[in-house]
Amino acid sequence: MADAGDRETLSTDVVIVGAGPAGLAAAIRLKQRHPHIAVTVVEKAAELGGHILSGAVMDPVGLDALIPDWRLKGAPTGPEVTTDTYHFLTAKGDFAFPHALLPPQMKTRNGVIVSLGNLVRWLGEEATALGVDIFPMTAAVDVLRDGDGPVRGIITGDLGLDRNGQPNPGHASGIALEAKYTLIAEGARGSLAKHLIGAFDLARESSPQKFGLGIKEIWEIPVDRHHPGEVDHYLGFPLDRTTAGGGFAYHAEDRKLYLGLVVHLDYQNPTLSPFDEFQRFKTHPAIARLIEGGTRISYGARSLTAGGWQAIPDLVFDGGALIGCAAGFMNAPRLKAIHNAILSGIGAADCVGEAVAAGRAHDHLDTLQHSVLASGIERELKSVRNLKPLWSRFGTLPGAFLGGLDMWSIALFGRSPFGTLSWTTKDADRLQPLASVQPKRYARPDGRTTFDRASSVFLSAITHDEDQPVHLRLADPTIPVRENLPRYGEPAPLYCPAGVYELAREGDAPVFRIHAANCVHCKTCDIKDPAHNITWVPPEGGSGPNYSGM
Repeated sequence: MADAGDRETLSTDVVIVGAGPAGLAAAIRLKQRHPHIAVTVVEKAAELGGHILSGAVMDPVGLDALIPDWRLKGAPTGPEVTTDTYHFLTAKGDFAFPHALLPPQMKTRNGVIVSLGNLVRWLGEEATALGVDIFPMTAAVDVLRDGDGPVRGIITGDLGLDRNGQPNPGHASGIALEAKYTLIAEGARGSLAKHLIGAFDLARESSPQKFGLGIKEIWEIPVDRHHPGEVDHYLGFPLDRTTAGGGFAYHAEDRKLYLGLVVHLDYQNPTLSPFDEFQRFKTHPAIARLIEGGTRISYGARSLTAGGWQAIPDLVFDGGALIGCAAGFMNAPRLKAIHNAILSGIGAADCVGEAVAAGRAHDHLDTLQHSVLASGIERELKSVRNLKPLWSRFGTLPGAFLGGLDMWSIALFGRSPFGTLSWTTKDADRLQPLASVQPKRYARPDGRTTFDRASSVFLSAITHDEDQPVHLRLADPTIPVRENLPRYGEPAPLYCPAGVYELAREGDAPVFRIHAANCVHCKTCDIKDPAHNITWVPPEGGSGPNYSGM
């Protein structure tokens, strides 16, 4: 939290941090209802959609509410879902769950397979046409705040600093962007959201947020195996019974297959590697036959929220609010978040627009929480609230069975036999010492179906000037070797899906190295480090992956 200091100061009515579905929905809604309100969106990626990654099968209810004629306007969506099948995989077997037994909460009507990156680029065009000012390559690194006062805007990051934080030729200082209200739409584990939740004690009445790491590839597969609109979700292999998560395969347009694995970050074995579990997933006969003879064209990774209803913090702080996955509106059992992100942006924009129109600024938006949750988010997330804690407590099959009973009970009788289950443990604190687990071993990649991190990160098209301050901050640089290595084997090189962290040797001593230029901004290290020693902060604007079609 900082004041403007001697930075250049600009003013707007509403500033939105993050040009994802929540931030752009809020910007569009504000301009739809209040054309004269000045709305500014800042986005750290070089282009809109460059840091966006999602499965994704979209429930269209959010886009229907925001832009009812989105189909006529040519929104870049893929095929409508034709089949949606849930499978349980053993090491070699594939068992489909009978569709009739699935609780209604797990089904999506009129689902559409989308590239979220392409969709947010289109939403950006719609926002710009309404008069929204959008600034890519602009990282928000802090909020404007005088002492314990309200948030009054944001501070953007400097450009052109060297590795030691000293100005290079062409250096440009960040600016202070003042606003009457500030909406934080950074996505899961955003740096500003993390600090604001702590500074305003927004999570005092909620359980700690739970997270997953989603790893995704886009494949171009042979036409005889491509079935546009087909959607498959997988439980079981490669994850063991104590590790929550699952895979997906979505048949998009133009012979493209969206293939991925989500590993929930409350796993216990420090030798587990989500990246390598994804490689194993692709060796299963059900998946291998899909991609045999295909070409991998994209790779990316991103954390996602998985805590659901119990983990939603207070949304409102003095001077603004959290929206989208910065607040945690992912429906983890259904793997759906886009519609709730859009709905949260709409609900927040309605409250902010009324406040600005009434001449207010920097105060507490008392009606915003209700406005956002009443959009359908509360009803949806409450009905699936116990699946994640049941899964974590009882393992995959028992947890899925109990979760199914819970969801059917809520659907049929309006109540849960379990009430509302809560938890107090953060994901990082679930790791077990190395001495108490069976170490995992992973096969070498074959370069056809399975790959290493380096060749995967290459497909993320990362742009990152290595001569800039390291954006992965260690509170204590000695902890990785002194504490994490003997206790956990230092899990950072394993949980990171991009090869950022390395344990090497200099002489006879182990050393911990950070290759910040590999970072795909997934935030897993900020979540899973058992010492809570790593803090992810935004690098220079425009740095990071440049996803295409993800």
